[in-house]
Amino acid sequence: MSDLTLIIGNKNYSSWSLRPWFWMKYHNIDFEEKRIPLFTETTNTQLENYYSNYKVPVLLDGEFIVWDSMAILEYLAEKFPQHKGWPENSEDRAMARSMCAEMHSSFTAMRDELPMNCRKTFASIKLSNDASKDIERITALWRYFRKRYVDKGPWLFGHFSIADAMYAPVVLRFKGYGIALNEVEQKYCDHVFSHKAFIKWYESGKQESEIINAME
Repeated sequence: MSDLTLIIGNKNYSSWSLRPWFWMKYHNIDFEEKRIPLFTETTNTQLENYYSNYKVPVLLDGEFIVWDSMAILEYLAEKFPQHKGWPENSEDRAMARSMCAEMHSSFTAMRDELPMNCRKTFASIKLSNDASKDIERITALWRYFRKRYVDKGPWLFGHFSIADAMYAPVVLRFKGYGIALNEVEQKYCDHVFSHKAFIKWYESGKQESEIINAME
């Protein structure tokens, strides 16, 4: 049995849970998965011992606890340096961290208006100006880095990195809400969606029965 346990929320809704889960699955890291459905009568009781302010994901490494997707990914990158969580070049690494920090702190309008939902697809969504600007910024980032590193591989910085894990839920959002993309961004989305771990999360999310009305 692995010493690592990743505590996640609903796969249908929990975009922050997807991030470290995808990174660990991509690298075939052995871990136990504990799913705690969100916004139920027992959610807070189940999460109260993890010091995460009742949020997911949480990573347990034996008795050690770390929470927040970005902190978990940083911890895993140090614990498993062979998987190269960040680009090796210092300038590339700084840009990848900048990109991840922006994902962590920004794009509020897009999050609010396009909640992650594996079960549903939407034919036409009227977006606010702020949400449209968020999408334009994300696609501009993808386009810039894919063109810059196209010769190194199919991921944002060529090789799979924490940046890809951080932006993975956006791929689900764009697909579910039918966001029109240019060729470069669409190719990147298609590549992410072709990975077996990503497909597994998506299919599992579609099978869940819980309903969170605010996310519907």
